[in-house]
Amino acid sequence: MSASLTADPIPVLTRRIAIPASVGFFFNTMFNFVDTYCAGLISTDALAALSLSFPVFFIILSAGSGLSKGATALMANAIGAKNPLMAQRLFAQAVVFAALAGVVLSFAGWLAAPSLFRLLGAEGAYLDVALSYIHVILWGGVFFILQMTINAALNAQGETKLYRNFLIMGFVANCLLNPVLMWGWCGLPAMGVAGIALATVFVQIAGCVLLWTGVRRRELCREMPRGFFKPDAALLRKILSQAVPAGLNMLTVALGIFVITWFAKHFGKEAVAAYGIATRIEQVVLLPTIGLNFATLSLVGQNHGAGLPQRVREAWTTNVKYGVLLMLAGGCLLFPMRETAMRFFTADAVVIGHGRDYLGIAAITLAAYPILFVTVFMLQGMKRPAYGLWMGLYRQIAAPMLLFHLLAFTFAGGTWGVWWGISLVNWSAAVFALWWGARILRRELTSSLH
Repeated sequence: MSASLTADPIPVLTRRIAIPASVGFFFNTMFNFVDTYCAGLISTDALAALSLSFPVFFIILSAGSGLSKGATALMANAIGAKNPLMAQRLFAQAVVFAALAGVVLSFAGWLAAPSLFRLLGAEGAYLDVALSYIHVILWGGVFFILQMTINAALNAQGETKLYRNFLIMGFVANCLLNPVLMWGWCGLPAMGVAGIALATVFVQIAGCVLLWTGVRRRELCREMPRGFFKPDAALLRKILSQAVPAGLNMLTVALGIFVITWFAKHFGKEAVAAYGIATRIEQVVLLPTIGLNFATLSLVGQNHGAGLPQRVREAWTTNVKYGVLLMLAGGCLLFPMRETAMRFFTADAVVIGHGRDYLGIAAITLAAYPILFVTVFMLQGMKRPAYGLWMGLYRQIAAPMLLFHLLAFTFAGGTWGVWWGISLVNWSAAVFALWWGARILRRELTSSLH
């Protein structure tokens, strides 16, 4: 018997949704580590090509993420309101839009990549390697967006196990396909870094097939009239109103990385390298909380659609509490292990020192992230996506530009000023998120009583 997101206990539902999602994203992170490792086996140019391609690739991922979150929120609200036909129509329109957006973004990326790579310093053989990688990724760009959009129908129903299974199988398939395509095993031509890209595309195509089959087997989308896939301007606008702010919010993350890197470079390449390594370690510690975001979106979306503000508030507070407790434990583990973790990636004493300093401060910052992200996903589920974008602009660009300069240069704090600046920005945003989330929910509860 399937769980009811509008009736079953919130803590039980949270664990049922969040744990599979977090496990899946662990394997997704390992997927990227395998690609980086394999590129390093080919050459330094191949390794650099993956980093150089990140800005173009990230735009496609941001579009897919924004569309997935927007579609999930709208579908979950429709399901909660007992309107399955509207949920079906929203899903069909989201799939149509994903296909169109994937084609347009891939074509635009294909045209822009050479100039962008040259602007970032690529030329000669280095440029050729980078283009060979990104051209294959862009050829399959539509499948990245489609895969995330199809999964929105599962997320809206609180189903995360199938996506977890896909991410695990995708990781295993990537481990097998990378060497075969890179080095030309089994009689195939050696493709080098393009083989790494092709393996990734093959996994995404398989994911689209697996997830589409899974969606159509569930009652909600088992029978969908073909007419639902005819472009509907009103529904597309509704989807865009939810997807665009969410996608732009994700893009602010890339801009935030650029801002931090720009400040760190003033203290040498060792500081930049330390930041890159330390953030990877930090992201691994944060992995257990990723599932809480999806649990919040699904639970809030359906209960908001059903007109149950008390359950919306319970979903928010439950996921915030779980996230904070997990990250307090994560911080206690990270602090004593921070130097050992850095030594796993580098033997440079200066890099290790900078990274140890960063991770020491990160250990007390970790609990701020689930407060922020759970609140953003709650408001997305309530069809209020603009908050996430404004918070992203504050947290990633506006506040860092002011605070980092003040702490690092005016007060001569050096790298300590940048690292503490990151902590202060995120904690200030987390405190505001708690206040703003509580304020919105009080309004919802008050209006439901009248």
